[in-house]
Amino acid sequence: MKKIITLSIFSLLLQKSFTQVKVNNELKQLIVQSFTYFPKVSEAENAISTANEKIKFNQLSNSPSVVAIGSYTFIQPVAKVIFPVNGVDKAFQFQPEHNLYTNLNANYTIADFGRLKATIERAKDDILYAKHNVENVKFQLATQVASIYYSICYLQQAIMVQDSILNVLEENKKIVTTKLADGDGLKLDLLNIQANIDNELNRKIDLINSLQKQQGLLNYTTGSTSITGDQFDFDIAYSPINDTMVAFIDQQPDFLLVKDKIQQAKHEIAITTLQDKPMVNLNAGAGFRNGIQPDIAAFKFNYLAGISLVVPIYTGGKTKQQLRLQQTLLKQQELSLNSLQHSYKKDIQQAYLDINSAVSRIENTKGQINQAKYAEQLASFRYKNGVGTNLEFMNAVANVQRATLTKLQYQYQLCVAKIELAKLLGEKYW
Repeated sequence: MKKIITLSIFSLLLQKSFTQVKVNNELKQLIVQSFTYFPKVSEAENAISTANEKIKFNQLSNSPSVVAIGSYTFIQPVAKVIFPVNGVDKAFQFQPEHNLYTNLNANYTIADFGRLKATIERAKDDILYAKHNVENVKFQLATQVASIYYSICYLQQAIMVQDSILNVLEENKKIVTTKLADGDGLKLDLLNIQANIDNELNRKIDLINSLQKQQGLLNYTTGSTSITGDQFDFDIAYSPINDTMVAFIDQQPDFLLVKDKIQQAKHEIAITTLQDKPMVNLNAGAGFRNGIQPDIAAFKFNYLAGISLVVPIYTGGKTKQQLRLQQTLLKQQELSLNSLQHSYKKDIQQAYLDINSAVSRIENTKGQINQAKYAEQLASFRYKNGVGTNLEFMNAVANVQRATLTKLQYQYQLCVAKIELAKLLGEKYW
């Protein structure tokens, strides 16, 4: 008992200290909004209602059933016997030609030897699976919304970088145009600048196109078309990967769904093993009919009551084969759980590598950006004073652009890797 309490406390501490996710309020609001807007969530939630209705239906399986029956049958010929009465042959009829029957029959199962209980337990598995599936859909949707959100942040900032580059190029174009008018410049320099402006405009158009697509996806998932955030502020504090952490992520929805399938398979086996059990039923009926001797034409009251025992004796091996099939399915789900654990461990390791790699790359780009900006300022100064060439200045501008966009891309990659890690660890950061 002491060991169990210790493990429970350790699990709670692990849950609180292992990861801590920081998310801005706008993203949280968009994610929560998507849960009511995106139809896939409503579809998954409706499956819970369906499973609840199913269990109510199963609970009524052994309830008494009452059936009213009414029938009319015309029979010809009917059985007759000739008897001499007072020296005269007279025909006696054992069944009327017009047969009338009305009855009220009742049936009730008094013993099914665990069939109903096993069926209800199996139905409860469906409810739990439906609930976990809702959580899984929400996790997938939250990850998608977060990825779209920060993709929009990246594209908006990338467009701003392109605008700054275009501004520098336009200023340089004015300088070259002035020099060309004064006879100090070359027309080739002006053509080169215009070609670079056109290239940068095309890149900006591509970025705007990508941004519009991401805004369309945001509208598709949340109903919103724009965001105000412009920072990669998604952050997750994490510890190095270990076996304890792998056990902790067993509460992630993907694992819960597989565990639910294992439980479903176990209950299917339990139901199958009960197919060879007997059943005891009570039955009763009351009504009116004709054809009762001695007056077969009279419509008389009749009733019945009894108990029946149904014992399966031989099914041709179908029950055993079905049991073997269910056991194979159970084994399949258990193997699926092992595969999922193995896959998640790999994915988490990959997420760690991506995060560490992106952090290192971002750190390395700081010096590159400072160096590129200094080179750009120097090249601009040299070109304005006639000791540098336009080609040197354009190369310096391109280097600043590449360094800035590279850092932006690494920041975006770091953010995406953290979002993936949060999903893998089952963090409900919304």
